[in-house]
Amino acid sequence: MPHAQHPAAAPANPEVAALVARARAAQAVANGYDQVRVDELVSAAGWAIIEPVRNRALAELAVADTGIGNVEDKVRKNHRKTLGLLRDLHGAKSVGVIMEDAANGITEIARPVGVVCAVTPSTNPAATPANKIINALKGRNAVIIAPSPKGWATCAKLLEYIHAAFDRIGAPRDLVQVLPQPIGKAATLALMAACDLVVATGSQANVRAAYASGTPAFGVGAGNVAGIVDETADLPLAAARILRSKTFDNATSCSSENSLVVLDAVRAPLMAALHAGGAVLLNASQKAQLQALMWPQGKLSSAVIGQSATVIAQRAGLAEVAALQPRVLLVEEDSVGEEHPFSGEKLSPVLSVYAAANFEQAMQRVEQIYAFQGAGHSVGLHSALHQRALDLGQRLPVSRVIVDQAHCIATGGSFDNGLPFSLSMGCGTWGKNNFSDNMNYRHYLNITRVARPIPERMPSEDDVLGSYFAQHGRA
Repeated sequence: MPHAQHPAAAPANPEVAALVARARAAQAVANGYDQVRVDELVSAAGWAIIEPVRNRALAELAVADTGIGNVEDKVRKNHRKTLGLLRDLHGAKSVGVIMEDAANGITEIARPVGVVCAVTPSTNPAATPANKIINALKGRNAVIIAPSPKGWATCAKLLEYIHAAFDRIGAPRDLVQVLPQPIGKAATLALMAACDLVVATGSQANVRAAYASGTPAFGVGAGNVAGIVDETADLPLAAARILRSKTFDNATSCSSENSLVVLDAVRAPLMAALHAGGAVLLNASQKAQLQALMWPQGKLSSAVIGQSATVIAQRAGLAEVAALQPRVLLVEEDSVGEEHPFSGEKLSPVLSVYAAANFEQAMQRVEQIYAFQGAGHSVGLHSALHQRALDLGQRLPVSRVIVDQAHCIATGGSFDNGLPFSLSMGCGTWGKNNFSDNMNYRHYLNITRVARPIPERMPSEDDVLGSYFAQHGRA
C-alpha cells in the first residue's frame, strides 16, 4: 500500500525509511491472512504481555526505568487492559466482509490502513504499546512504535516477547517494530511522515506533531478529570471509588480525578470517609509548600509525577504529613486558572476539593475547570439520580460521563461497564481531537462499501417537509 509523500513531510531519515520498508513487506504478507490467522496473531501478541512471568518483568522494568507508578498496579493494568481488549476483539470481524445490509444493498469490507506509527507515553510503557499493537494487528497492519525515551527499554522487551511468539506461529517479526535508540524528535517526526496512520497518546506536543505530520492521525486530548459528589451519593462507596482511582499506579492515568466538586450537604461526611481511607487534607501553609514543589517554574515537576503521596509529602518538606503514610493529599481550592495550578492536571495522588451549594453550582464549577484544561475527556458523578448523568452529558464538554465507578479504571473500559477497553480516549473537538470514542480496532481499518441497487424509495415533499409546511406554509 504506497504512501503518498506530503509536502510538509519531515526530512528523510534512512534508518526510519528502512524500518518502514520492512514493515511494508511484512504487511504485504499479513494482507493475505484470513480471519483465523489474524486472530492467531492477536492472541500471540496478547499472551506475550499477559503471561504472568513476562507481565511482571515488564512492570518491574517500567518502574525501574521511568521511576513512575508502582509495579503491582502496572501488573494489574497490563493484565486487565490486555485481557479486556482480547475479549472485545474475540469474534469481531476485521477481514473481508464484515457487514451485510441487504435492505439497503450495502456490504462493508475491512481493509488494512497499512503501516501504523504508534506514539506511546512513559506512563504506560507496556500497556499502551500492547493495546495499539493488538488493535493494529487485528486490522492486518504493521506497526512501528515511537516510545518515550524513558519507556524505550520496556517497549523493546515487549517486542522481544512478541517476536518470540511470532516465531512460534511463523509470522513475520517486522509486523511489529520499534524506533531504535536514542529516541529523538527528528526520528519520531520522520516516522510520522512515512507511515499511513499515526495514533498518538501522551503529551499534547506529540499529539500536535501528529496532526501536523501530513499523515492521517488520531490523537487524544489533555486529561484533567473532575468528579462531582452530590447529596444522594452513597458516600462510603464514593470515597472508596475515588481513592481507588486516585491511587491506582500513583495516579499516572489521564483518567484519574484531579478535582472533586462536593455539594455542601455532604462535604463533611465525604471528607471524613476520604480521611478514613487514608487521604490527608493539607492546611494553607502545607498547600503552599506542596505547590512550590509541584510547579517550581510554572510547569508540573517530574519530582511528583507518578510518585506516592508519602514520597511527595517528603519531597515537599512535609515530614508531619509523610509520617501519616497518606494515600492521597487533599487541598482545598476555590479558583481556576493559571494562577491556581491545583485546578489543573497533576499526574500524582494530589486531589483538589471544591465546594458547591447545589448541583447547578457544581456543573458551573466543572465548566470553569474544563474551560481551563481537560475539555472533552470525561467527568465523574457519584449520585443516585439518573437524570443528573444525562444533564452532565448534555451540558458539559465531555465525551464520557462515568457514574458511580472508580474513574480511572472505568473510563478506558472495564469488565463492569460497556466501554471498549482502551488506553487512548478521544476527546472530540472540545479536546481538539477528530474522534470522541475509546480508540478501538475499527480506527485501524479502512472500510470499503459495496452499494447494490435496491427498489427506489423516493419520498414526496410532504413526507419529509409536511410538519414544516403545516407550521410555516409553502411560501
